[in-house]
Amino acid sequence: PDDLFAAAPSVAAAIGASRAFAFDLTAACSGFLAASVTAAQFLHSGAAKRAIVIGADALSRWVDWGDRNTCVLFGDGAGAMVLEATQDESASGFLGFEIHSDGAGYCHLKLPFAGETRSLGSKGQSITTGSYSPITMAGKEVYKFATREVPRVLEEALANAGVKVDQVDWLLLHQANIRIMEVVAERLGIPMDKVLHNLEEYGNTSAASIPLALAEAVASGKVKKGDVIACAGFGAGLTWGATVFRWG
Repeated sequence: PDDLFAAAPSVAAAIGASRAFAFDLTAACSGFLAASVTAAQFLHSGAAKRAIVIGADALSRWVDWGDRNTCVLFGDGAGAMVLEATQDESASGFLGFEIHSDGAGYCHLKLPFAGETRSLGSKGQSITTGSYSPITMAGKEVYKFATREVPRVLEEALANAGVKVDQVDWLLLHQANIRIMEVVAERLGIPMDKVLHNLEEYGNTSAASIPLALAEAVASGKVKKGDVIACAGFGAGLTWGATVFRWG
């Protein structure tokens, strides 16, 4: 982010959303999905009527350009979605979700702080200052994690929503790896022509990848009002989750 304290309030001010409570939520490649679930809870509880969920990342700032295992994969991007409370879920709405995390897998995909210790005075006090190391990723471990957990969490979200796989119109996954998308679709029994993807155009844009792919699919006329979309995000943390929603 441009400001580690918060970016959302400045965005709200820029678009004139003066009444909105704006806050940042960090979950890397799962960020947009986690933020969408969070916003949906505000809407379902009646605490809010409308929400804007923004997924944005600038990972080109944090890759090691000498490491071709990572630098060729990641891109920069931003996307957003407006959610509005509705009384008629048959027309549109969030139908179900499931989210998980497992910090034991943190080491497989991380962007860690890299600090230097500086002495303060003569009494032994010290502080740590610095920035962050480049992104590191154990690609094989992340692939195994994604192909194991993403089909499972999608099945959990579909069960929570009361939706069967053959009722899904579109599968929308975090745009990390086309092979992961193919494996997930195969394990769910969803043909690839129902999988929304633009990875080949933008690379892995982290939290932005899901809203970017959705926006393009809506603009092209693929996704239409009333379509049921099964969506999953997964990535650093490790974190993963899925939502099922009807586009409206």
